Order: sequence, then C-alpha cells, then structure tokens
Amino acid sequence: MSAEKLSLEDFEPGRRFPLGPKLVLAEEIVEFASEFDPQPMHLDEAAGRASILGGLAASGWHTSAMLMRMMADSYIVNALCEGAPGIDLMEWRKPVLAGDMLQGRSIVLETRPMRSRAGMGIVKFRHEVENQRGELVCVSENSVMIRARALPEEANMDSGRSA
Repeated sequence: MSAEKLSLEDFEPGRRFPLGPKLVLAEEIVEFASEFDPQPMHLDEAAGRASILGGLAASGWHTSAMLMRMMADSYIVNALCEGAPGIDLMEWRKPVLAGDMLQGRSIVLETRPMRSRAGMGIVKFRHEVENQRGELVCVSENSVMIRARALPEEANMDSGRSA
C-alpha cells in the first residue's frame, strides 16, 4: 500500500519543496546537446572555454529539463498532478557547467480552485535553482493542475460506476 498522494489542499502558499542535489555530468551535457541543442559550447569543452560561458555548459533547455526532473523527484510524482498549462517565466541566469552541483527550491505562490473543472485547482510555483557556490542559475514560474481530495461520498459514487 502506498502513501497518500499530495492533493490541492497540501499546497498552501509559502510551502517549500527542496530540489536536488543534482550533479551535472559532462557526458549528459553532450548527450542532451547532441540530440536537442547541438551548439559548440554544449558539445565540446574547448569550445565551451572559448565561449562567454567559460566551460562545457548545459543548454538552457537542458537546465530546464534537469529542473523538471528535480521537481518530479521532490513532489510531482507524489501528487495528484494533472499536468501544467504552460510556463510563465524561465530565466537562465548563469551558465550551468560540467561538475556543477545544483539544488534549490519550489515555492507555492498561490492556489485556487478551477472554475472549469470541479475537484481540481491551479497551484502556481516559483522555482529557484542554485549551483554549489550559491549562485542563482535558473528561475522559473509556472502553474500546475492538481486534484483536490475526493470527498467520501464522491469516492463511494465513483466506486459504483461502471466504465
């Protein structure tokens, strides 16, 4: 039997969820870039050092993907999450280099019920990711759709329905 999943009611404004730590490996930078963002500074250490980034650097899109994985590991897969309608803000503030250790936090900014879907709400988050020097490397804000807890009578009604 698994633990009860986080529902809309568990996402109070101000609640924080830890992100990471996540060690960024050179091999994964090159692998991601090879498939999705094949620019020299993401594929080759020497090209990265010669660029304004100062070393083999993760693509901003790779940084976003690592943020998503840290969010999933921290709370998304343990929540009654139904996806996200989009991203309001994505800023890549500093390069993420091979060997960096990323960590941070997701902060609940606001929660509101959805008018269009009973039993579901929108949770708006701010995500902040830092490297091992405490430098902010990524900031993002987005909303996530999360189900509310089922009321006992709703759960009983659902169990009696046929598909």
